[in-house]
Amino acid sequence: QVQLVESGGGLVQAGGSLRLSCTASGRTFSSYAMGWFRQAPGKERKFVAAIKWSGGNTYYADSVKGRFIISRDNAKNTVYLQMNSLKPEDTAVYYCASRTYSSSSFYYTVVSWYNYWGQGTQVTVSS
Repeated sequence: QVQLVESGGGLVQAGGSLRLSCTASGRTFSSYAMGWFRQAPGKERKFVAAIKWSGGNTYYADSVKGRFIISRDNAKNTVYLQMNSLKPEDTAVYYCASRTYSSSSFYYTVVSWYNYWGQGTQVTVSS
């Protein structure tokens, strides 16, 4: 079993920055890819960013491209989401997700492609 624990959420003014962290623990952790998703009240969970654990290729939703940066620290089994130039529409619960086995196709935007999820951390951006 793998546990993902997010941290770093909070309240920030528009234009500000936050850095989210997600640390994996449990059985010998080996990830194929990790992603960040977000879910606003009453809306579906949406893809934000993803990173391949080996190689570090990164992928972003158009809405955050140029503002958010995903990165990982293999030694710490941790993935980060640096969020800059935050907007009120970025307000949501942010979830970390992991796919622990390889895939012939890289469906990194699809919720069901990931097999482990964190509990979420709230990010609120005030105007």
